[in-house]
Amino acid sequence: MKILGLDETQNMLKSEGYIGDRSIAMSLFLAMQLQKPLLVEGPAGVGKTEIAKVLAKALNTRLLRLQCYEGLDSSDALYEWNYQHQLLHLKMMEQQGIETKEMETAIFSDKFLLKRPILEAITQDKSPVLLLDEVDRADEEFESFLLEVLSDWQVTIPEIGTTTATHKPYVILTGNRTRELSEALRRRCLYLWIDYPDFEKELSIVKTKVPEIDVKLGQQICSFMKELRLLKLEKTPGISETIDWARALASMHLKHLDQRIVEDTLGVVLKDWQDMRHTQDALSELLEKTGVTSRIG
Repeated sequence: MKILGLDETQNMLKSEGYIGDRSIAMSLFLAMQLQKPLLVEGPAGVGKTEIAKVLAKALNTRLLRLQCYEGLDSSDALYEWNYQHQLLHLKMMEQQGIETKEMETAIFSDKFLLKRPILEAITQDKSPVLLLDEVDRADEEFESFLLEVLSDWQVTIPEIGTTTATHKPYVILTGNRTRELSEALRRRCLYLWIDYPDFEKELSIVKTKVPEIDVKLGQQICSFMKELRLLKLEKTPGISETIDWARALASMHLKHLDQRIVEDTLGVVLKDWQDMRHTQDALSELLEKTGVTSRIG
C-alpha cells in the first residue's frame, strides 16, 4: 500500500484540482498512514465524494463505488452467482456425462461469481479506493455487516471458502447525516467534516473548475451563493451547483450578473419549487448584497 507524506497529500489534492483545507489533507494522510477508513460528513454537494475520486486518480488505482440506499443488503455489496450461466454449463456437463461432484465444483468457481464492490475491493492485486457513498442511507443491518468487513477484511463465500484481502483498500465513507450512524462504526473510522466553503475558497474552486470565467462574474456568483445559503431552504445548494452555474453563465460569455439572468437560471442552482419561490421573494435583497442593484430591462 502506497503511503504519501502530508506535503505529498496536499500536493496530490492540488494537482488534481481539489481545493481543500489542510484538515482534508491531514485526514487523508492519517487514514493512509494508519490504514483506517475515513468517514466524511457534511452537507450535500461540498465535495465529499470527490475526495475518493481524486485519491484514486492520484494513486493510479481503481475506484470501486458502492452507492448505499435503504434496503441494501450484503449480497448487493459482496457477490451473487450468475445462475443463468451456471444452468447452461450444467446442461452441457450433463450431456457429457460428468459426475455430480465434479459439476458442483465447476459451477461454484470464480468463473460464475459476480463480484460486487466490497468483494471486488479485497481481491485486487493493488490497493483500490473503496467508496461507500451515503452510508447513512443504508439500514442499520447493513451497517452491522460493515463492521465485520472493515475490521477483518475478509469475506466468506459458503461454496468456495474465505477470501482475505492481500492488499487493503483505501476506504472513504460519506454521509449527509440523514440518520445518526452507530458509535461502533464511527470508532472504526477517522472523521472529517466538510462544510460549505467561505467566499475565498469557493472563488478558488470556481476559478480552478471554470478557468474561462470572467473574474467579476466569478466573484458575483460566489457572493450570491454565500448569501443564498443564509436563507432557510429545503435543499441548500452546494459547491457542485456553484460550479454548474458558473459553467452555464460562462458558456453564455457573460461578464456580470443581472436580475434577469439570475431569475432565468435559478433552476441550475435550486432543485425545489418552494426554494425557488422563497428565493424569488428575497431576490432583490440578495442581489443588493451581492452588488447587483439594477434590473436589465
